[in-house]
Amino acid sequence: MHKSHQTGRRYVTDVRVRWSDLDAYGHVNNARALTLLEEARVDWLFTEATLRGATGLTGGMVVSRLSIHYKKSITFGQPVSVSMGVVELKSVSTTIDYVVTADDEVAITANTQLVPVDPVNWRPRRWDTAERAFLTEYLVG
Repeated sequence: MHKSHQTGRRYVTDVRVRWSDLDAYGHVNNARALTLLEEARVDWLFTEATLRGATGLTGGMVVSRLSIHYKKSITFGQPVSVSMGVVELKSVSTTIDYVVTADDEVAITANTQLVPVDPVNWRPRRWDTAERAFLTEYLVG
């Protein structure tokens, strides 16, 4: 599904633009761009983190804030890559930054603030030791 690798202190993964992501003009719809970020984030914080022992990240996490800057249109068939790093790590949240490239040109930059939550009551919780260690490896800011 995704080809991924770690580059320095950022995580990079390729995402696929689907036909259903396009708007009437043949570009990735602005709301669907969030889906590309989500797919990349799941690849990193669910798949990669689980492989590396930070299994708590799959238990519950919510996006509490989002900022996105559209710089260039993305069209169907373009190779799209998402680079992610941690710019802030607090006891009960983290802020991830994203650089989305299409045909090796920056198309989107974004930030999301993520809050870990207890999967039973959905109340905020602190990062566990394995989660904090995993996220700290990617601290870029």
